Amino acid sequence: MAGPCWKTPLQLIRSVLAPAEVQLDLFQRLKPQAPSATVPGGGKWVATETIVVGNSSIEVHFIRHPRARVFRLTLCRDGSGRVTLPRFGSMPGARNFLLQHVQWLAERAHIQRANSAPTDPSKGEVQIRFRGQFETVSAPEDGKFVQIGPELLPLPRLRDDRDLQARAQAALQRLAQRELPARVQHLSATHGIAVNAISVRAQRTRWGSCSPRGEISLNWRLVQVPEWVRDYVILHELAHRRHLNHSTRFWEEVERLCPNYEAAETWLRETGRHVL
Repeated sequence: MAGPCWKTPLQLIRSVLAPAEVQLDLFQRLKPQAPSATVPGGGKWVATETIVVGNSSIEVHFIRHPRARVFRLTLCRDGSGRVTLPRFGSMPGARNFLLQHVQWLAERAHIQRANSAPTDPSKGEVQIRFRGQFETVSAPEDGKFVQIGPELLPLPRLRDDRDLQARAQAALQRLAQRELPARVQHLSATHGIAVNAISVRAQRTRWGSCSPRGEISLNWRLVQVPEWVRDYVILHELAHRRHLNHSTRFWEEVERLCPNYEAAETWLRETGRHVL
């Protein structure tokens, strides 16, 4: 009588993965696994691979993060994917997780490409989203201004090696520092809601926030969204001055201040993710 059939941990993992031929068709190794390198956000680079879905391919970075508890898949702003591995997560497990969610990644990437600016640096053409629309960017030879659509904006001092896209973003950041606090003051005075301090920052995941001390912080990229969406974000934070939560009363206050808030929420959900 044959003895018990024992499987190693690796064999057990392989037994629950997608068929080998599927993985071979889907994955094309670009870089071999190598000693981990630190990446922005505190994780360690493990590997970079390409997945092929239909006629398109997506580069995916596998990053191990010590505080991650589960595998997580995100689409980065540059169009690449990122699989975050927990501390003891394996690469076979990470690939299997990606296989299970590859359709989601492909759909998100398609939406992102549809919302990306038609830029052709080889022809000197750069576009950037400004007040909700993609506008062509150009820079006069004096280097003191940048033209974004119909507006000529002053440039802060920058290194000479900054490209036109980076210069346009710097100009928009300077504009936001001047424009957003003034808009908050106008809306707070209109609705009789006091604000103790206003700041404009480069948040990575938030459009705005309101502290218990009455300090409102806004993302500079609000100058890139439509003005009615920008106003909604400001009014949302002003509503927090009366209800520092997301209760029913808070949303009633939001609706009173901004009757079209649901349309603004939809814009931020569907298009705003490609701006942040």
